[in-house]
Amino acid sequence: MSEPMYPQYPQMPPPAVPPQLQDASGKKIAAGICGILLGGFGVHKFILGMSTPGIIMLLVTVLSCGIAYPVMHIIGLIEGILYLTKNDMEFYQSYIVGQKEWF
Repeated sequence: MSEPMYPQYPQMPPPAVPPQLQDASGKKIAAGICGILLGGFGVHKFILGMSTPGIIMLLVTVLSCGIAYPVMHIIGLIEGILYLTKNDMEFYQSYIVGQKEWF
């Protein structure tokens, strides 16, 4: 006896991730880790292409001779945690497209 013939449906490939979203995922991880570790120097802002806030954080730290570093580091720590807890689409919309500079 032969086996019944079932129609063969083509396999659908998984949906492709847009390159912008894939790039945002890499930036999210790098900016998040740098925000947590080096937040007082504003490194995470430079990674996201936000030079003005990065320069502000760096100058506040340097010109205060490090006295304001703890405050800047707390800001960087909070931002780093926020970056890492957002999903890729939220991060992309907020920080890449919307260029949200603070928190």
